[in-house]
Amino acid sequence: MNEKRIVILGGGYAGTFAGKLLHKKFKKEDSISITLIDKKPYHTLMTELHEVAGSRTEEDSIKIDLKKIFAKRKVDVVLDEIINIDFDNKVISSKDETYEYDYLIVGAGGEPCYYGIEGVKENAFSLWSFEDAIRIREHIRNMFRLASQEKNIEKRKELLTFVVVGAGFTGVEMIGELGEWRRELCEEYNIDCSEVRLIIIDALDRILPTFPESLANKALRKLKRLKVEVLLNSPLSCVSPVGLKIGSDTEISSQTVIWAAGVQSSEFVSKLGVAVGPRGRAKVNEYMQSVDHESVYFIGDNSYFEEDGVGVPQIVEAAHQTAETAVHNIYADINGKEKEAFKSNIRGFMVSVGSRYGVANLGAKNPMALSGWIAMFVKHMVNMLYLFTITGFNRVWTYAMHEFFHVKGKRSFVGGHFAKASPNFWLIPLRLFLGVMWIIEGINKLPRVLKNPNDIFLIPQPVIDGATAASADWEGAAEEAVAQVIALPVPEFIEKIVAQSMEMFFYTPDGGFTALATIFQTGMVIGEIVVGLMLLGGLFTAFGSVLSILMCLMIWSSGMAPQEILWFGFAAIALIGGSGSTFGLDYYVLPWLKGKWKKIGIVKKWYLYID
Repeated sequence: MNEKRIVILGGGYAGTFAGKLLHKKFKKEDSISITLIDKKPYHTLMTELHEVAGSRTEEDSIKIDLKKIFAKRKVDVVLDEIINIDFDNKVISSKDETYEYDYLIVGAGGEPCYYGIEGVKENAFSLWSFEDAIRIREHIRNMFRLASQEKNIEKRKELLTFVVVGAGFTGVEMIGELGEWRRELCEEYNIDCSEVRLIIIDALDRILPTFPESLANKALRKLKRLKVEVLLNSPLSCVSPVGLKIGSDTEISSQTVIWAAGVQSSEFVSKLGVAVGPRGRAKVNEYMQSVDHESVYFIGDNSYFEEDGVGVPQIVEAAHQTAETAVHNIYADINGKEKEAFKSNIRGFMVSVGSRYGVANLGAKNPMALSGWIAMFVKHMVNMLYLFTITGFNRVWTYAMHEFFHVKGKRSFVGGHFAKASPNFWLIPLRLFLGVMWIIEGINKLPRVLKNPNDIFLIPQPVIDGATAASADWEGAAEEAVAQVIALPVPEFIEKIVAQSMEMFFYTPDGGFTALATIFQTGMVIGEIVVGLMLLGGLFTAFGSVLSILMCLMIWSSGMAPQEILWFGFAAIALIGGSGSTFGLDYYVLPWLKGKWKKIGIVKKWYLYID
């Protein structure tokens, strides 16, 4: 096979997904080269921009390094800004470099569509990039800061009036975040909440037009509970530095207008000289090929293809599906196979209204309507599923940390329960005490194990004909080794499992013990000492805590639980969070191991690490 060069422009949802799929298709083909070019080094989670703009999550929660995504994969990530494409010679160029291609996938993303409304581009904030989200967040905080010092009433009102234009997905999510953030900002800057005015406007007669009316109305009621003013049938006329005008007569004074009313293909596409459809999207055939150049594929926000007379929507799911079609057809063309026509399968829509409430319409044929907490749960699960396909465990863990454990102001769909983390400093006494207790437990048993390893006293004696095979001597020895035994109820099914396991592995037919029983008992005694030392030194504390819990469960399930084992287990649960990083060896060892671990090829490839 002759060498084929595939180039992807854009590291957004469509481009990134295309890169992943191309790697799977061609990872064993040395004659295929795949290059992804983007002017930014990271992939932005566009659907989560409102969370950063509304200060619910930290800024690093919405971007993923492209080189991390494609680590150990057959995709070369190049940081550059392409300014021209020579379709005849199959060459793309930036200011300083040129790149040749055999197949080109253009997924350069979209940008806000302002519909020619006066002053919007110059005076309103857009929410279409990582930088936009940070700019809005800092601006809103600054408005509160200035208002807290402003004496003029009218000026103060202007500073504390926030307007979102557009009541679609982005607009509703953005105003929902502001509705929750308002209380925190008011407390921080000592401002009465009644002074803050939140407004969302739209030219249509309802919010969320792609949702069933019943779900849209639920979202509307939630906005009103957040004290948001909803102005419908209110077309925007113009925006100035100090306000906006609705229709011909309604004016609102505000220094914060956020535009969330439309999206179009990037300006880059409109300058390529290819046939375009509505909002500058390049026209493609059913194979996602440009109608002008068969070796060029447009995907995501850059492609325009009609199904039943309606253009495919500019949403993440469509971006993935157009990318999938383009990749399949490039693969088919290279390998002489049949191309596949695009067929959308939009499986639903989800929108959050703040951090704890959402609406979702899931399914294509018989949609299922969800609202409230359960809709937010589904939204988080879908987000994590997407992130798992992009960077596996690594990003799913990061997402969970940002969304559930490191949240501020209880702004999570589970409130602040998971975020109630106490400083590890206060766990040091508990860690040291539990470590000492495990060492004492092990040392007390160690002499007997060393004296006669075959003397089994940690495993209940086998029962033969209704009586134990143990002698009175064993009963005394057991009493000495296991301080005070208390009756802990063990479920019947666990008793059966334990009994069958012991009979299988530990008991001989004549009522004695197997060699495995000796190994198990010796291992338990050594394990108690080792776990104690781990906790005492703060080395691999989380692992030592998990081992503590497992040992407690084994002792409890065997019915030989000493009284202190109750708190051993619960104390270990409290220590899992990493108390060894404070005045412990974990402070030095874990970062070193983490650095070494991340350099291992298979670890990078499968994202088996935590940032």
